[in-house]
Amino acid sequence: MDYRKIELRQEFRVEAVVSVHYFEYMNDFNFPGERHNFWEILCVDKGEITVTAQDTEITLRKGQLIFHKPNEFHNVRANGVIAPNLVVMSFCCCSPAMSFFENRIVTVGEAEKNLLASIITEARQAFSSRLDDPYLTELKRRQDQGFGSEQMIGLYLEHLLIQLYRRYNTLAPGPQVHRENPQKKDGETYQRILEYLDANITRQLTIEKICHDNLTGRSQLQKLFQSRNGCGIIDYFSRLKIKAAKQLIREQQMNFTQIADALGYTSIHYFSRQFKKITGMTPTEYASSIKVLSEPQKDIL
Repeated sequence: MDYRKIELRQEFRVEAVVSVHYFEYMNDFNFPGERHNFWEILCVDKGEITVTAQDTEITLRKGQLIFHKPNEFHNVRANGVIAPNLVVMSFCCCSPAMSFFENRIVTVGEAEKNLLASIITEARQAFSSRLDDPYLTELKRRQDQGFGSEQMIGLYLEHLLIQLYRRYNTLAPGPQVHRENPQKKDGETYQRILEYLDANITRQLTIEKICHDNLTGRSQLQKLFQSRNGCGIIDYFSRLKIKAAKQLIREQQMNFTQIADALGYTSIHYFSRQFKKITGMTPTEYASSIKVLSEPQKDIL
């Protein structure tokens, strides 16, 4: 038989990655702005920011993503109240279809969030550079780089671009796939308990209390959180509290004692020990490190 091969078309081809960042900014962060000859995407993971794209000032909220085209001036600043978490990635892509994203703001769903998270995960495997340094100008490869990590970053980025293009271009819809989730009940239970934990972030909870309030067995609860997070529910709740503490520190409206009290810790000393256990830093060290990252480095700018 005479077989003929078909070379696969590439609507988007990411030639290079310039930066991959995940930032936890203070509530007064202000990046003065820049322009460069490659694409950049910025996604708000938490909070709210003001972005300038060329001459237009835009407010972006959680779940929104903006594209900055090559040579477009752009800056970003926090609103002085909410400390934002941002995903920022820049890359080179000369594919004609990129013109679709010029001057475009999109809302990301769970699928896109998972792709962004996968890129960050692979970037940590591929590069030794800090992903929370806004003034980083060059990524450094790890000597013990994970196999295929750089390629996976490109593939995930291309997947993200295709997915957003399909969603927002009504002339290019993707395939409609309908799957029935066999773990729907577990998923609903897990989501309900996450909401319960968020609602009770200021309290001291025991596993017995969580089980009682959610009509769930102890073994089922532990198994559910172990499979999804690699830890038990109390460990997860502790991490959730520290995540909230980090947010409050960056918003600069409360001192450490007030934060510890607001989150239901029995003492500032216990709060500090838990904070260091989970983050590797004391609350003071964390506040200082974030503040340093928020200050422009004049020798670079």
